[in-house]
Formats: sequence, structure tokens, C-alpha cells
Amino acid sequence: MKLTPVIVACLLAAPSLSQAQRRERARDVGVPLEGTPGPLNAITDVAGVEVGHRTLVAGHGPLVVGKGPVRTGVTAVFPRGKAADDPVFAGWFTMNGNGEMTGTTWVEESGFLWGPVMITNTHSVGVVRDAVIEWIVRQGRMLHDEWSLPVVAETWDGGLNDINGFHVTKADAWAAMDSARGGPVQEGNVGGGTGMVCNRFKGGIGTASRRVATEGGYTIGVLVQCNYGARAPLRIAGVPVGREIPDLLPCREPCGGPRSERAARLAADVGSIIIVVATDAPLLPHQLKRIAKRAALGVGRLGGVAGNSSGDIFIAFSTANPHASRDSGLAQVALFPDERITALFEATVQATEEAVVNAMLAAETMTGVDDLKVYALPHDRLRDVLRKYNRLAP
Repeated sequence: MKLTPVIVACLLAAPSLSQAQRRERARDVGVPLEGTPGPLNAITDVAGVEVGHRTLVAGHGPLVVGKGPVRTGVTAVFPRGKAADDPVFAGWFTMNGNGEMTGTTWVEESGFLWGPVMITNTHSVGVVRDAVIEWIVRQGRMLHDEWSLPVVAETWDGGLNDINGFHVTKADAWAAMDSARGGPVQEGNVGGGTGMVCNRFKGGIGTASRRVATEGGYTIGVLVQCNYGARAPLRIAGVPVGREIPDLLPCREPCGGPRSERAARLAADVGSIIIVVATDAPLLPHQLKRIAKRAALGVGRLGGVAGNSSGDIFIAFSTANPHASRDSGLAQVALFPDERITALFEATVQATEEAVVNAMLAAETMTGVDDLKVYALPHDRLRDVLRKYNRLAP
């Protein structure tokens, strides 16, 4: 196997991301989507949220465990930014549990998310978790607490990445956290999403947001790491895209022969999706759990069925009610009325659906372990399919 230098993309939510540098997103392609997005159409439209990535790409050819090829990384999402030490109310939900999101028993018990949400590959959860604790200690943030239970989630990238080579290090997790910032969020083959596959197209990181015109206006922001689903069930804006584009399946290069999922040795239901939902609406933990559940409906709109081997785990947090966990007396909190929460449910479904499509459209064709090639969703063919069903937005 020939090795090339590791390519590291640390930032990836920087203001320097220009229109010319990013691929078309769902709305650019003409996917008819419901709802009104925020100015960035990203999770960072929720004020205070910061995102950072560390991307690792090296080598090509046959798998040599411990050497590569490497196609992996880490993504960090900070609810109040990396400089803040103020927990947020949170809730989580699992649609199918063949996956991991550490720290969620304490989220459930306490109602708070302490620190960032980190996302990486399945076999790097431990090192990333340890890195977060060390990062917090180095930041001097253990003054109030003697322990930390970080939230670290995963999806499996072993089709493209030397997942048993343990290439993600503490330094990579620290770089993802240190690079976190607001502004545009890079999508596709970045961070934890580098080696992911979605509906047998290239997957990865995607994001979207919705403005909710209720009680003065609030924002729902979603970030996904999508790595789930077979091809045939894929629907975009109600259109059977998976059945209309049945080719371009993963294959071993050279890809001149018949292409099939079996030939690429990727079982139809192997894969997962991690979803992070942020809002500035003043929701309490039990309400945020309800929000997290609605992300499942966004996946369902796209044809996701939460297969037996899929880890579909979602977490939602609110940046409202600052200092609720640190008040020395009786904490005063605002409460969004349940009678009006349906608008936030709808916004979550819409933003989740768009974030997954954005992930696939931002991703680029990638070749990894043992010359497995995973194709990107072709923008031109998606337009043609939408046009065929009279669903192409003007």
C-alpha cells in the first residue's frame, strides 16, 4: 500500500468558506423544501453554537491494519461555544440502538449537557472521550466538579477506513475542539463524516436550520453524520431517487464489472446516523427529548427504516436559560408552552431532512480501503429525477 501525507482539515466552520469553495446544497440543486431557513441554513444559526472538524485522509490500496488507508476524523459541536463553561438543558433519543453515544445516562438523569457533542468513528469513541476530559481539565473547568462524562457519538466507517488501525488520536480530538467556531459549517467528507456512506452514496456531515415564527421567533438547527440506509428506499422531496438512480453503487476499482452492494461487501442495513438538534427556544429536558424524537421523522421522510444493524441516536439541547445549573439559590427558568411546541417539532423534521440531503450533495466520490469506491450523489441526475416528477424547484 502506498501512503501519502495525512491531509488535515481542522476548521471547518470558518467565515473564509466562500460560495466558490462549497458544493451546491439542496436548495441550489432545486430540491423543493418546506420551511424558512436561517441565514446560514446551518446549526450555527442558533446563536452561540460552534462547530469544528478534524479530517484525516492518507494512503490508498490494500488494507494494512495500523497503516491505512485512512479516511476518518472528529467533529465537535459546542452549544455555547468552546469558551463557555455553562451546561445546557438537553434530552436524547435512540431510534435503533446498534450504536453509541456516551454520557447519555447522565443527560437523562440530570437534564443537562455538559461540554461538547463529539462525533467520530465507532472504534475511536474511547480516545475521543478521554481527550475531551483532558481538554476540559487543561481549560481549568473542573473547579466545580470532580468528574466528567462527555457525550461522544459514532458511526462506522470501516468500509472506507482502516477502522481497526486506531488513527484518531487525542490530538485530533483537541484540534476539532480548538477549531470550533460559528459561521458557515463545512459539509460532506469532513470530520467524523469523512469515511461515511449514506444510501450507498457518499455520506458525511450535513446541516440545516429553520426559523420558527412563534412567540417572537426561534431557531432550530440540525447537524447530522449520516451513514445509514440502502439505495432503493431513498426518497428526496417524496421522489423515489434511489429507484431512479439504481447504479453508481459501491464497487472495487476497477469498477468495470457488475456493481452491487454484495460485491462491495457492505450489508444493506449496516450503518448509522447521529443527529444533533440545537435551539434557542426555552425548552426543558423533557421537551427536548420530544424534539430529539422528531428527528426520526426527518430520516423517515428520506426512506430510512432504522435497520437492525443501524445506530440511530439523536440529542437535542437548548441554549436558553443560561446559568440554570450553577445558580446558588432557586434557579429561575423560562418555559416554552407545550401548546405551541408543534411548530418546533415541524421545524426539526424539516431541518433534519434537509441536513441529510445537504450531506450527500456536499460529499465527493471517495476511494478507500481495498480500493472500495463510493460515488457521490450526482447533482445533474438528481435534477433530472426531480424534473421527471415535476418536483424541481424554480
